[in-house]
Amino acid sequence: MHGTNTHILFHEFDYLEPASVEEAIGLLTHYGPEARVLAGGTDLIVQMKMERLAPRYLVSIGRVPGMEGIAVQDGNTHIGARTSIRTLRNDPWIRSRYPVLAEACASFSTTQVQVRGTLGGNLGNASPASDTAPALIAYGAEAIIRGPEGTRRVPVEEFFVGPGRSVMEPGELLVAVELPPPRPGTGGAFLKVGRVAADLAKVNAAVVVIREGDRIADARLVFGAVAPTPLRTRKAEAVLVGQQFSEEVVTEAAQVASEEVSPIDDVRSTAWYRRELTRVLAYDGLYRTWERASQPAEQFPTASVASPPAVSLSRPLRHIRADQEVEVHLTVNGEQRRVWVAPNELLLNVLRERLHLTGTKYGCGIGECSACTVHVDGRLALSCLVLAVAVDGSEIVTVEGLASRDGELHPLQEAFIRYAAFQCGYCTAGMLMTAKSLLEEIPHPTEEDVRDYLKGNLCRCTGYAAIVRAVMGVGGEK
Repeated sequence: MHGTNTHILFHEFDYLEPASVEEAIGLLTHYGPEARVLAGGTDLIVQMKMERLAPRYLVSIGRVPGMEGIAVQDGNTHIGARTSIRTLRNDPWIRSRYPVLAEACASFSTTQVQVRGTLGGNLGNASPASDTAPALIAYGAEAIIRGPEGTRRVPVEEFFVGPGRSVMEPGELLVAVELPPPRPGTGGAFLKVGRVAADLAKVNAAVVVIREGDRIADARLVFGAVAPTPLRTRKAEAVLVGQQFSEEVVTEAAQVASEEVSPIDDVRSTAWYRRELTRVLAYDGLYRTWERASQPAEQFPTASVASPPAVSLSRPLRHIRADQEVEVHLTVNGEQRRVWVAPNELLLNVLRERLHLTGTKYGCGIGECSACTVHVDGRLALSCLVLAVAVDGSEIVTVEGLASRDGELHPLQEAFIRYAAFQCGYCTAGMLMTAKSLLEEIPHPTEEDVRDYLKGNLCRCTGYAAIVRAVMGVGGEK
């Protein structure tokens, strides 16, 4: 052991980093229910910190090759399970062929969670309020699952068993999702109502219709947060199929859908309100979908591989015991740093307590305030939800790294001063790091872009108007 570990935030566990899908399956089979898969970690780490889960083994698939990206195979669109939500939101192929999925990803949590969260993780959580599941079900997608007995395909509609439960068996790993090509005349829409921006849905809805002239050739209406699993309302679909599109048909189908759901009262909504929302979202979604089905889709000649494939590990299986510390190598703000860490130490604590980079702030600790936002290998990350061992070899940029080495401030920092875009300043570091990522992704954002991108960065002093002005002052729409 090197040094004294003084900042363990949750229980101890062994950290395992397989180099292949086969190795990951072997580990999951060997350790059984005591193991959990770690990908983006945006939900799992939160559950562990809140003591809702206490796995003895974390199997990290973050470096397993072949589980990330978008490609066309035999006419179907193949999406690796580790593909990020943000990638799906922005990918031209997905936006053109499967706009309902792109819209679902756009409604998904915060920008930071979209960047780190994965499609496989969102499905694997088996939440009834999943945003991606209704869209995938509406498109007839299949989950591709690999395990000790081989590979099997399961319609996403059948993937969910109950709240937090799926058809996954011990030792199995969700490796991809596959969508069939959309039929001509397909239109779709995703709608969601939540308490606030970036919250889980009170109700969400995915509507897909195939239009033949004025006739509804086929329809799928799928709702989240209204039943123990994402629910396809087949009785409502039956009202629509084969009918001419009309106010009467849409109204009847929306009413039938509201009667098919079985919502509950909880902290987010009442059962009565959810039923009413189901009716309204079905009605609005059908009209929006019908209009879109009459418009020709943009054409893209090939599917884009939206993310580079993971680099194969040069080392064999990495197994760090709970009582071990290992040396991790980081490039932090351009400097090579070496730090000894335990498996359950977070990047946030390493930055603040080991490297004394205190610009990155500890706020909520569960990924909701974004005060701890940094860049990891050029992507946004909530450092309170990132294990230090998982970013070994990565390049980290904190707020201290924004200014040049000669002390000249970054244009965003200058703008925050010029527009008085901070009060107490506690949220400022996270705001700056998120805004920098925004301008790299969208060099000339609209005000709507800025507000959407920063929706996960909370400012308790309510300085949002000045913050938006500052960001627009640097990269405003041209």
